[in-house]
Amino acid sequence: MTSRSGGTTGEDGANGTAAQGADERAVLLVAGLADLAVSTLGTAVGTVRGLLRRSDTARLVEDAEHDLLARGRLALDRYAAVPPAHLEVLAQHVLERRSRADG
Repeated sequence: MTSRSGGTTGEDGANGTAAQGADERAVLLVAGLADLAVSTLGTAVGTVRGLLRRSDTARLVEDAEHDLLARGRLALDRYAAVPPAHLEVLAQHVLERRSRADG
């Protein structure tokens, strides 16, 4: 039987081959991530060079800072806010109903 890497697997060395296959898979994943990072970095450097040539760079930086602050605020609101306790909300509804029924 032939594995994806071109090697052969047999019944005798199945455990060794499986570990070797996992190692090869990990190496390929890391190499793929590194290639993606280098490609992305190259694109980012080209974009930064283009931005530095603009005459309105200061205004662009101010806009970017404003956008980042807004995104940070939204992210904190989305993830840092603790939702109200469900039972507490139910208890408040019961109290409101009782006060309306009494009043």
